[in-house]
Amino acid sequence: QVQLVESGGGLVQAGGSLRLSCAASGSTFHIRVIGWYRQAPGKQRDLAALINEGGRPDYPDSVKGRFIISRDNANDTVYLQMNSLKPEDTAVYYCMTVTWTGRTFWGQGTQVTVSS
Repeated sequence: QVQLVESGGGLVQAGGSLRLSCAASGSTFHIRVIGWYRQAPGKQRDLAALINEGGRPDYPDSVKGRFIISRDNANDTVYLQMNSLKPEDTAVYYCMTVTWTGRTFWGQGTQVTVSS
């Protein structure tokens, strides 16, 4: 089992920045891929950023050049630096991980609201 706890969400004006954190605990040595998904009201949950076991990031086009994901393996924490935020970035952001055994775990989510 892996437990994920997100923090760092909040309200920010368009053009501003936020940094999300996700602290992992439990069987963290099983973690292979870790990252962030987001879900806006009435929409499906979509990828925001992922980082694999080798440290290679993956971003959808909608956030490339604005979001940066980083992974601190020593502290079992993953960060999402979000810059130049837009109202369309408003969503609940969920931390997720896929283990080497193929299991997926999710955090409880943190709200990010970007005002125009």
